[in-house]
Amino acid sequence: MSNQVIIEAIRKINPNAEVSVSGGDINSIEWHNGTTPIAVADIQAQMSSAEFGVALEDLRKKRNKLLAETDYLALSDNTLSTEMTTYRQQLRDITNDLTTVEEVESVVFPTKP
Repeated sequence: MSNQVIIEAIRKINPNAEVSVSGGDINSIEWHNGTTPIAVADIQAQMSSAEFGVALEDLRKKRNKLLAETDYLALSDNTLSTEMTTYRQQLRDITNDLTTVEEVESVVFPTKP
């Protein structure tokens, strides 16, 4: 598991937690600035949700990059082609109805016209 997933699981329990993790090891958590430690079992109970959140965040970053690459085409002095309008809408809709990490990882991005 990644450090990011562990930290996300902790922040699902305590959004203000100040922690660091090394080597993706749940037993290497360091609690900072008076953050009350959380039991490992409680963190593990949040791991599935945290993994999904991290996967979805990564997908959104990729999607947003692809949208940004075509933003100039959507300026008021341009007329988008039907194909480009469809492409951009498909990108915006790409995260709809995803509920598992497996679904997120199997997303196929539309082809840019």
